[in-house]
Amino acid sequence: MLIGIDASRATLAHRTGTETYSLRLIEALLRLDSGHRFRLYTNGTPPAGLFWDDVAPSGGEVRSIPFPRLWTHLRLSAEMLRYPPDVLFVPAHVLPLIHPRRSVATVHDVGYLFYPEAHHPADRRYLDWSTGWNARRSAAVLADSAATKADLVRAYGVDPGGVHVVYLGRDAALAPVRDADALARVRARYGIGERYLLYVGTLQPRKNLARLVDAFAPLAGDPALDGVQLVLAGKRGWLDDDLAPRVARLGLSERVRFPGYVADADLPALLSGARAFVFPSLYEGFGIPVLEAQSCGVPVMTSNNSSLPEVAGDAALLVDPHDVDAIAEAMCRLVTDDALRAELVRRGFENVKRFSWEKCARETLEVLEGVSRQVDR
Repeated sequence: MLIGIDASRATLAHRTGTETYSLRLIEALLRLDSGHRFRLYTNGTPPAGLFWDDVAPSGGEVRSIPFPRLWTHLRLSAEMLRYPPDVLFVPAHVLPLIHPRRSVATVHDVGYLFYPEAHHPADRRYLDWSTGWNARRSAAVLADSAATKADLVRAYGVDPGGVHVVYLGRDAALAPVRDADALARVRARYGIGERYLLYVGTLQPRKNLARLVDAFAPLAGDPALDGVQLVLAGKRGWLDDDLAPRVARLGLSERVRFPGYVADADLPALLSGARAFVFPSLYEGFGIPVLEAQSCGVPVMTSNNSSLPEVAGDAALLVDPHDVDAIAEAMCRLVTDDALRAELVRRGFENVKRFSWEKCARETLEVLEGVSRQVDR
């Protein structure tokens, strides 16, 4: 079987969650001894070594089809019309207007329906259209979590039997960094002190960072948290303009740091050096950062909503993301309660064993193979 994959999002230099999912899943699918052929569609030539090291694995090829605008709906559609694969898989975007009947798309979340104010109106309209299009036109849909599946079925009325929950994986190479010099070099690179609470992700309203800053403000004067910084790492998103001024108004400019996008090579050390990972998002379809932190032996605070309890398991402090006092209390406990920290770290190492990209790839491949058989009948 020839499986075509829209790999355009995997080639981005600064990847966020969905792009990371696309790349890691593609890599894992290529490593499987499946006997299938894979054709990866990209808008331009991907960097050398992105999907494989030097030699393409048996059955793997890149189809570079550059196009300046509307690549998916014009250029990829034309490719599907002329040279359709047996099955098309779109892991991180939207099905092209012209696509094979045997098409599968992943829906990562529908947070724009629950928190519309956290999205630009044009983005919200496009997300609503593209998600509905994927749900209606796909022969099968993948959902990152049971919570996302339930939201998708409820919002768009799709058949639950056609939505398959396939958990994302985690980077198996992520592990605690214990080398003091390596930790110090990364802290120096990003201008961070020795004691800090860490958030990693796009700086945007859905991540609830304004409340996180408000919760941190009274803690900054607590002697038990003397010198502890709040580090908000990630690239800027839409509607984040008020975040830095908010920090300044609260007199926290020296205690709240914005190091920007963190390179993949620096992430393990940055995570490992944190007192805790704080992720009070308003809505997540999955929440890869939670697993990344747990993999590096960092205690986690996250929200009690959407998919986050499902992913974090019993290895995190769960808080109401709308309750500033609850967020503040959880951060204080994670800094001062060493026994709690140790227990959450232990549970985190156990929790992450449930997730791997190989498992994600095998379950994804089962859906793709099933679609091929079902449509043939």
